[in-house]
Amino acid sequence: MNGLRFVVVPALLLAVFGLATSAHAQDMLIRNARVHTLTAQGTLERTDVLVRGGRVVEVGSSLAAAGAIVIEANGRPLTPGLFGGITGLGISEIELESSTVDRSALVGSRASGPGFVPRPEFDVTPAFNADATAIGVNRAEGITFAMIAPSASGTLFAGQGAIARLDGSDNPFVAASRTQFLDMGPSATEGVGFSRGAQFMLLEQATREALPGKPLQAGDVRLLTPTGREVFARYLAGGRMAFAVDRAVDIRQVLEFAARHGVKPVIVGGAQASHVATLLARSKVPVVLEPLLALPGTFDQLGASMENAAQLQRAGVPVMFTHFSAGTNQAHKVRQGAGVAVAHGLPWDAALAALTSTPADVFGLGPAAGRIMPGSPADLVLWSGDPLEVTSVAEQVWIGGRPQSMRSRQTELRDRYRPTGLTSGPAAPTPRE
Repeated sequence: MNGLRFVVVPALLLAVFGLATSAHAQDMLIRNARVHTLTAQGTLERTDVLVRGGRVVEVGSSLAAAGAIVIEANGRPLTPGLFGGITGLGISEIELESSTVDRSALVGSRASGPGFVPRPEFDVTPAFNADATAIGVNRAEGITFAMIAPSASGTLFAGQGAIARLDGSDNPFVAASRTQFLDMGPSATEGVGFSRGAQFMLLEQATREALPGKPLQAGDVRLLTPTGREVFARYLAGGRMAFAVDRAVDIRQVLEFAARHGVKPVIVGGAQASHVATLLARSKVPVVLEPLLALPGTFDQLGASMENAAQLQRAGVPVMFTHFSAGTNQAHKVRQGAGVAVAHGLPWDAALAALTSTPADVFGLGPAAGRIMPGSPADLVLWSGDPLEVTSVAEQVWIGGRPQSMRSRQTELRDRYRPTGLTSGPAAPTPRE
């Protein structure tokens, strides 16, 4: 039989799929799937996955589970939920309508000149709207978690972000994932002296201000506010900092800064990261790439290549994917980008890891997250075909064992305006007896 087969009565189907985000975690047995475990076991054919209490409890063959919902996968691929990259999901609804965008904080003018005060204390997470339309659109495409991050502001410190699980819950953020974002490179503005040299100068000044044992002196002009110094000090104590930077020479400067001060750096962008792949691998520094970047958009991106991911992976650099150019509403295009990276030399398993286990590891989600193994969160996606092929669709998404609605504003608009009797194109996936 084609499609999903749910061995449940129709009334239960309505209860499970009518209001997916409010449903309780279900005990379920996904049977006969092609399970991409993202563990040392690799891909397991014709395998069952048992879920209880929102977590995977067993992976194996011919499993039995009394009272559990049984889902017949019929050999289809089952993966962990996918990482949506570094996005504005939930904090940016319509990019050209400022009232719906909460990604930056340009507040407070400098007493000493034009520009804005750097605010490392700025945190986007209080503005997060779990009911944002873009979240439902991307979740139905298999995206179950994303780094909700501030946007480049031209003031050096963009602010703080964190990983959110996109399940509509009241407490979606993973505390261990908190990250300070720094805007560097060609976005230097009047506020940072129009110079990369000024950016690194101000970064060192902010660091000295935030470190203990640096009392205020008479006449001192401080870069950061008192709260900003307090927040930045926490990141200097072994915290995670994401540096938006493309040029190889700037990546070297970032790595030297991180080594001096004991922070955990993440390179975001990294168009020329492959030029310093050996150094990144030796420093164990991960890179978040735009996998579809083939031509330079700025002079910092000269030498950009779709082979960047494959070159970094061969050198031993942890690689993750994001999709800056697609915008918040299309964060799910990271899946297409991963497939393109495979076409340019990245091993298939490494591409899937870049969307699952690697971001889970880098951002501190726990050793079982981003995988399918006993103890891992039941954040799962059942696909119609190869998940890195654009012709494949997510047939069902679960977060914490709860089935998520596969309807979105896009599917509603499609169905409303599609001419009557038109049969071309895939219909929205629906469960069948």
